Amino acid sequence: MNTWATWTTQGVLAGHGGVRTVEVGVITGDLTLHTMWIDGEARLTVQYSGALDWFTVEGSPVPAADEATAREVHQRMVEAVKTGGGATAPAQG
Repeated sequence: MNTWATWTTQGVLAGHGGVRTVEVGVITGDLTLHTMWIDGEARLTVQYSGALDWFTVEGSPVPAADEATAREVHQRMVEAVKTGGGATAPAQG
């Protein structure tokens, strides 16, 4: 049984208002979203596609009891970034 997993989605074009991060506030443009599921939580990070620095999505980590839930959190976050509006992590896994 896996106790961790990761997902990365590249080339996500942020909607107007982008995604809110802990470290630098709102970022926009062509982004890459990465989710790591470990210790019962989904940890969401985002970067400018092709950049080196990763930023914590505001509201991360999100409780996620199992791998399937964490995968769903990742997909919901991808959709939220596309929508924009200062997107933050989904409230619950």
